[in-house]
This record gives sequence, C-alpha cells and structure tokens, in this order.
Amino acid sequence: MLTRHDVPLSTLTTLRLGGPARLLLEAGSEADLVTAVTSHPDALVLGGGSNVVLPDEGLPEVVLVRSSGVREDGPDLVVEAGEDWDALVARTVAEGRVGLECLSGIPGTVGASPIQNIGAYGAEVASVVVSVRALDRRTQEVVELPAQACGFGYRHSAFKAAPGRWVVLAVRFRLPLGEVGEPVRYAELARALDVPVGERAPAEAVREAVLRLRRGKGMVLDPDDPDSVSAGSFFTNPLVDAAPEGAPSWPDPSGLVKVSAAWLIEQSGFGKGWGDGRIGLSGKHTLALVNRGGGTTAELLEVARAVVAGVEERFGITLRPEPVVISAPG
Repeated sequence: MLTRHDVPLSTLTTLRLGGPARLLLEAGSEADLVTAVTSHPDALVLGGGSNVVLPDEGLPEVVLVRSSGVREDGPDLVVEAGEDWDALVARTVAEGRVGLECLSGIPGTVGASPIQNIGAYGAEVASVVVSVRALDRRTQEVVELPAQACGFGYRHSAFKAAPGRWVVLAVRFRLPLGEVGEPVRYAELARALDVPVGERAPAEAVREAVLRLRRGKGMVLDPDDPDSVSAGSFFTNPLVDAAPEGAPSWPDPSGLVKVSAAWLIEQSGFGKGWGDGRIGLSGKHTLALVNRGGGTTAELLEVARAVVAGVEERFGITLRPEPVVISAPG
C-alpha cells in the first residue's frame, strides 16, 4: 500500500478543488482497502473524485480506492471498486453484454456507482446490480448486501444515507448477452438514435450516441474542454407535486413529478456560462458548475447558493446538490 503526505486533493478531483491530504493511503487491493479503512477510521474514502466537493482546508487522512479486477461468475460480472466506470461500460458493450450502455461516459469508479445510484438517459445502475460487497465501518465486518437491501432511489442509496459508514469493495452486476440494448426511455436519446421512445437499438450505437450527447454538454472528461472541469450535474432534478407551466417533466414512481433542474435554472436567469468569476456555470449546460481556473471550494459553494436562491425565488422549488460536499473537520 502506497503512503504519501501533503498531496493536493485538487489533483484527485474532476473539479480540481480541495486542499492537501496530510496523509494519503493508496489501496491497490480489497485487502489493502479494508486494512487502510479499519486502521484509519476517520479517513475519507475517495474513488475517482468526480462526484465530490472537498474543502479548501484539506483533510487529515484520505484513502484512495485503487483496487482492480473484473471476473465472471456464472451470469454475473463481479467488479472491484477501483475499476474505472466508463472502461467497464466499454468492456461490457464490446463483449456483447447489455444494461450499462446508457451510462456511458460517466466519470468515476465502480465503487461509487451504487452509492449515488448513478443514472443517465432513463437508466439507473440499480437495475443491473445483484449485490454489493461492502465493509461496515461500524462493525468492521465485510458483508454482501443484496440489491433490495441497498435502498436504491433517485440518485440515492442506503450507502449515501449513512455517510461514512459503508465502504464499497466490489459490485456484482447481471448483464445479459445480446446485440440490442434496453428499451430507450429518454426522448433526447431516442431522437439521437432515430428510434421511437420505448424501442431498442444496438448497444454499441446507444453508447456512441450517449457519448456524443454528453460531450456536447461538457459531461465527458476531456483535458481540451474547460467545461468538463466540473462534478457533472451539480443539482438533481427536483420532485414536486406539480410542474411549473412549460417545464419539462416526467412522472416518478413516488407519485410526484420530476422537473428539469436545468430548465428551472435557465428560467431563473442563470444562462449557460453565467458568472464572471473563476467559478461559474458551464457554457454547454446550466446544470454543471465549472472551475475556470484557480477557483476555490468557497467560491463554488457561493455560486451554488446563488443559483439555489434564484430558483427558490422564481419557482418556490429548492434544488439539492448531487455531489457529496465534504466539510473540513472541526
């Protein structure tokens, strides 16, 4: 296990924000990860750094998840937490497995996928998760949690509901073999594929279309695209009793209506590229807050608060952040 000191967290996050990790432990295997976390019970566990906002003051201890490995087990794939998420999607599509193609281009690691219940273009990872192998930091026991025990919801899970308790070690996916993907549920993607909503398309074509759409919004990590220096969508689509007139919306299984946060933001006066400081809205998508260079976490949160306040004033709807915001200890 690699140990380093005073490592800038900004080099480990897609927002390029965060002060120093005074102690950084790089866990290259499940055994390393369990040892590091049990030996440092207060350490922050960090994967790809794509869905997290870290403090300017830094953190005393950080454990980097770098465990790797993908193995077949009957109809399932068991994937270690440190594997790159999009590399896994590319691999499954190339192998003729379906179920992850709509989740192409999402940055981060496999271990983060069930925590956030990552989703895009009408798909959620919960639909293909069989179980999650995790360390319970309260008991220091390693357990295998079936999907039904993971508390999956819209960008939510039992892991997210208990911050600091669980460390994901591996995820078991069930991805059937086939040439065509799952039914296309998202209108924008259906248009890109030139198929009706609810129809199927070849999984490889779905992946390519999703990557094109995400690149157009600055949602694929690209060193040549300043709009990709973000945490992706910074706000979740809010669930409300009734959508404002004209707002894009979708029915939710809860009985509420999911409203486009991007539309609410734009209609509240925050257009693409809004903000004249080092932190502002992406020039490609109003849902993304981008670090234009030299920004700080304090500035990012100030911009986020301004957007939230504007939407509340215009519509009476409160936006919630999608990334996990970590505060400095003490």
